[in-house]
Amino acid sequence: MSASLKGSNSSKFQVSEFILMGFPGIHSWQHWLSFPLAILYLSAISANILILITICQDPALQQPMYYFLSILSVVDMGLATTIMPKILAIFWFDAKVISLPECFAQIYAIHCFVGMESGIFLCMAFDRYVAICHPLRYPSIVTNALILKATVFMVLRNGLFVIPVPVLAAQRNYCSRNEIEHCLCSNLGVTSLACDDRRPNSICQLILAWIGMGTDLGLIILSYTLILRSVLRLNSAEAASKALSTCSSHLILILFFYTVVVVVSVTHLAEPKAPLIPVLLNVLHNIIPPSLNPIVYALRTKELRASFQKVFCLSLEKNTRHKRPSA
Repeated sequence: MSASLKGSNSSKFQVSEFILMGFPGIHSWQHWLSFPLAILYLSAISANILILITICQDPALQQPMYYFLSILSVVDMGLATTIMPKILAIFWFDAKVISLPECFAQIYAIHCFVGMESGIFLCMAFDRYVAICHPLRYPSIVTNALILKATVFMVLRNGLFVIPVPVLAAQRNYCSRNEIEHCLCSNLGVTSLACDDRRPNSICQLILAWIGMGTDLGLIILSYTLILRSVLRLNSAEAASKALSTCSSHLILILFFYTVVVVVSVTHLAEPKAPLIPVLLNVLHNIIPPSLNPIVYALRTKELRASFQKVFCLSLEKNTRHKRPSA
């Protein structure tokens, strides 16, 4: 398969489309991976929709912590939907061709959603910090207005902050190769095909990652350091255990999210002999957190589990009443 080339050699882009080859080294049987990936995608969408429905229908969950969880669910569904339909189309229908504008749009969307997820984790860490360290002031600090402002700020910050990444990628000269050994348009994977110097792209992505997600992670660590210091001062072991239990699910997700970000970045920079590993990690990093986040919160949060049961019991009761024959 070869790219269609634009007629004029003076055109900025000579290659008019890219071809996503899928997982490198396993092209002959990679379609079998579509089934577990499809299950992960469906579980991510269904579980996050369930989270949203439960929080909307249960007044007991109309609290800042669950509002942030709702926002995280929306971001997770956006991140998963940015990549999974195209990946499944590659495996099931051999739809490997992607136009340049679509590819750069996917680069933008992935960076935007990953940045927003990091920002929401920071908001949730701040929420837990105020709830544990300043419980009496919590209702006056973490208000609906603050949640709205924080959400708008995160959307604007990441929506504008990551624009240089796809813009710089679009300015490269793609004059020969157009086959990307990947399932999605990653910035480094796309710019590796450029005929000119791609270092500005790599430097830009590194700087933006350190400024954006690095700042988020630093503030999250600071928040939990202050939380731990406050908890250790409590005289009651039961109170300390209860305070930490409200943070446990959040900490699990944060550790997983940032650990995988670091591993993916290191494997890409190291350029390993087995290119399958960074590609697989990159795909899994964009699909596992959206499916894992609601499961962890459902298992670790007693109030959410109770609300699930309440919502389902009400739904079952309504369905039973409707199905009863009239006397």
